[in-house]
Amino acid sequence: MTSAPLFLGVDGGATRCRARLRDAHGRALAEASGAAANIHVDFAAAIAAMRAVVDEALGKAGLGDGDRELIAMGLGLAGFKQGSDQTRVAAAFPGFRLVCAANDATTACIGAHAGADGGLVIAGTGSAAIARVQGRETILGGRGFALGDDGSGSHIGLDALRSAMRAFDGLQPGSALTDDILAEFGGDPVAMMNWALRAKPGDFGAFAPRVFEHAAQHDPVALGIVNAAARAIGALTLGVVALGAERVALVGGVGEAMHPYFEPDVAARLSPPLHDPTDGAILLIGGAVAPQREAAQ
Repeated sequence: MTSAPLFLGVDGGATRCRARLRDAHGRALAEASGAAANIHVDFAAAIAAMRAVVDEALGKAGLGDGDRELIAMGLGLAGFKQGSDQTRVAAAFPGFRLVCAANDATTACIGAHAGADGGLVIAGTGSAAIARVQGRETILGGRGFALGDDGSGSHIGLDALRSAMRAFDGLQPGSALTDDILAEFGGDPVAMMNWALRAKPGDFGAFAPRVFEHAAQHDPVALGIVNAAARAIGALTLGVVALGAERVALVGGVGEAMHPYFEPDVAARLSPPLHDPTDGAILLIGGAVAPQREAAQ
């Protein structure tokens, strides 16, 4: 058993789950990654995914159940809401010295600015923005697949499937993108409808990369979808600036792909994050993050 305090960060996202263990000096000891962990979509499955990556990270560090009482755990969770979610999540991880959860937008923002004030725009499977200014935290967007997530990978995929269905019905011009989407379902709109009934946001988001591929080839339908998504992410960016965030970071795979489509005033506002959301979860609970060159020694 170890006797020194340790800090475990968990980033439970809608695409994948990651865990990282650091010592009191911020040195990385172990990390692991696994399946998606969105507690809003499926709480039990999300907890199972998080337990798996936590157990793997602790195992890589040579730690057992008896060491958990020395470990503070911070979690940034997609779909997290205050109150009952904190109680449920903490109860799912007994034995740890501390379990503190927050929305993944919060932990991503903390990591992006190393705990300092700033804004963050998340453009991944879902989308949201957050401003942390002078002790006040304001979240924009992040309202879930049905009511929000504009500009996200899930909505880019959804828009692509909707365009393919309209093209099949002759309600809009088709393109290489819509042909590609229809071919995925054997050209059968009923098969697409049945798939959509069971699909989760991440399933729709899996179609986003091919939308960007077609947009790069100047496909008119793909360009329309990507440009609309870029405007939505731009609105989130300018929203956190209006709340007083002088430095704004953009995270998420969709955000990276979207850079060529941003308006110049939006692109000029965006900076790379200083640390990732997993380290943001460690900073949330008072842990430290060593500089990369020091952590590698």
